[in-house]
Amino acid sequence: MHSFASCHSSLMMMMMSSMTTSVVFVLAIFLGFQYVASLEFDVGGPKGWVVPPSNDTNIYNIWASHNRFQVGDSIRFRYRKDSVMEVGEEDYKRCNSTHPTFFSNIGNTEFKFQHSGTFYFISGATGHCEKGQKMAIRVLVPDDHDKSHGHHDAVTPFAGVSGIIITLLFLPFVLACDAFGSYM
Repeated sequence: MHSFASCHSSLMMMMMSSMTTSVVFVLAIFLGFQYVASLEFDVGGPKGWVVPPSNDTNIYNIWASHNRFQVGDSIRFRYRKDSVMEVGEEDYKRCNSTHPTFFSNIGNTEFKFQHSGTFYFISGATGHCEKGQKMAIRVLVPDDHDKSHGHHDAVTPFAGVSGIIITLLFLPFVLACDAFGSYM
């Protein structure tokens, strides 16, 4: 007669007989608790990276302050007949575009945060930075992350990639127990 105990024993033997399976299983559970998704943010929302209205020159810094950025996240600048530059803090304050650490003028620029810290962006088009087309973004170290804003929530175990791995690990066991039970 087919019993749960015999299938449970089969599972234990399968897990013990394959070190690779055990390691993958442990990693899947660990990753399930630790996985945090990277996000992409569209700078300026639907309007994109444009010169702000004269009565709202701090619009990009306000937008940045309402988001939480982490290492691995990226921001996307969408613009026409303009450019985006990453500069140092002093160049940001003075709207100095002569020494950028990053420059793009392709109209659809992605910038990925590779480390924590404060990043400073300005428009490279003449006069745009002075009109408020600039932004400072603070990228948090993982321990500084404020989860109360709902960004970057950790994935629960058995969800996403971990859930797929666990399902694939247990599928042969379920099929074997089903086949074993049909012969008893």
